[in-house]
Amino acid sequence: MPSVVSMSDFHCVEGWSVLDCRWEGVNMREIERLVKPKQTARAITFECADSYTTSLFREELEAQNVLLAYKLNGETLEEGIGFPVRLIVPSKYAYKSALWVTHLTFTRGKEQGFWERRGYSDSADVWKNDRYKR
Repeated sequence: MPSVVSMSDFHCVEGWSVLDCRWEGVNMREIERLVKPKQTARAITFECADSYTTSLFREELEAQNVLLAYKLNGETLEEGIGFPVRLIVPSKYAYKSALWVTHLTFTRGKEQGFWERRGYSDSADVWKNDRYKR
């Protein structure tokens, strides 16, 4: 699959950020192009090796900088930061950037993920400081 490089900041819900991360991976639009999901599929649920899940609307994954990444700053991801592949969604808090992704499931709507079931915001919008359910 074609590889792309994306520079973006990485924001944790706990209040810290890492600026200018250089991610390399496959753009989510490319994955959708290959999968050809049904038009009724409005969201994607990401399942991980540790049973973690998160879900996003397909529209939230359309940006050029949204990747299934396998490298950070030119180095293959280490296990602790997502090896072999992790989702990167720069406009969202990091709990939406799932580590150790093993499965993608196209669904009719969003499903509550691990942190959303525990009181965190489903939108996780960094620019609106949307961290917790209201």
